[in-house]
Amino acid sequence: MTRISGRIVTPTAVIPGHLELDGTEIAAIVPDLAVSDDVIVPGFVDVHCHGGGGHTFTTGDADAARGAAAFHLGHGTTTLLASLVSSPFELMRSATEAYKPLVAEGVIAGIHFEGPYLSGARCGAQNPAYLRDPIPAELAELVKIGEGAVRMMTVAPELPGALEAITYLRENGVLAAIGHTDATFDQTQAGVTAGATVGTHLFNGMRPPHHREPGPVVGLLSTTAAVELIADNIHLHPGMLAFAARTAGPDRSILVTDAMDATGMPDGRYELGGQAVIVADRVARLADGGAIAGSTLTMDVALRNAVAAGLPLVTAVAMAATTPARLLGLSGQIGSLLPGLRADIAVLKADLSLKHVLRAGAQI
Repeated sequence: MTRISGRIVTPTAVIPGHLELDGTEIAAIVPDLAVSDDVIVPGFVDVHCHGGGGHTFTTGDADAARGAAAFHLGHGTTTLLASLVSSPFELMRSATEAYKPLVAEGVIAGIHFEGPYLSGARCGAQNPAYLRDPIPAELAELVKIGEGAVRMMTVAPELPGALEAITYLRENGVLAAIGHTDATFDQTQAGVTAGATVGTHLFNGMRPPHHREPGPVVGLLSTTAAVELIADNIHLHPGMLAFAARTAGPDRSILVTDAMDATGMPDGRYELGGQAVIVADRVARLADGGAIAGSTLTMDVALRNAVAAGLPLVTAVAMAATTPARLLGLSGQIGSLLPGLRADIAVLKADLSLKHVLRAGAQI
């Protein structure tokens, strides 16, 4: 029986004590005041990640995907979706085929297509050459060949055929997310009514709120949809992060990295979806136009930034693990420190910096 001592963050409280592991599972939480200052949290769950450590998910290369997943595992992310950007259909299809075995192995939890059915007016760092209206035949083929590997797709609900596409995704077990959108408040809510359950990186790549046209930000916050928040203090001011998280609540707020391959790498020139990106002082921007192009964030830093923004530790941990696990339908397996769940664990120092990581009870 393995024992880990520290302040254990459960879904409802921080409990000083010992976490007892029986092989790959959590066996028990034993309260004990005589423990270390370490903070024990569930392994992070990142549903929006394009790469890291010099490796990318966006090209459909399985070896690169393994490298990116391993990099983020070293930063406490024990479960993640491999996110692609807007691409030709041939790449979407080949990536699905290449990543399906990785899903079966548990290297990644599935595929997230961020596009290509997005707004040209709000494309951000998405390559405008690949944007298009939803094509039912493409959706059907991806769902068929993925056999469950395709877990999420971001769609702009105002596009022709978008509501039908969202409904099709919902009916076929794929999370439909609203993002990179110029939708009105009403169009956003129509997307949620059609079946969308996620807002892709809230505020970013969206029509900004206005008191006479609230747009997608308020449209999403006014529904039951979960909202992604990039807590790198670049995409969102800490005050806006805290405001959105408190408005949506911990059961609907999700921390994501939106990380690209430059994460953990030196400043320099990189590539995203066929477009040149320059990273300087950890900020990634398109070389042409200067739009923010993903991030260089890891989930351990996102958690620290969320707490520094004033969110309670229990809330921040729910946003980093419990809520995204529930979104993926995995709350009976991962996302919380509870007996019977898989022993995916991040052990943090008192300052919340990462100390070590366990996945299924094995230390990384």
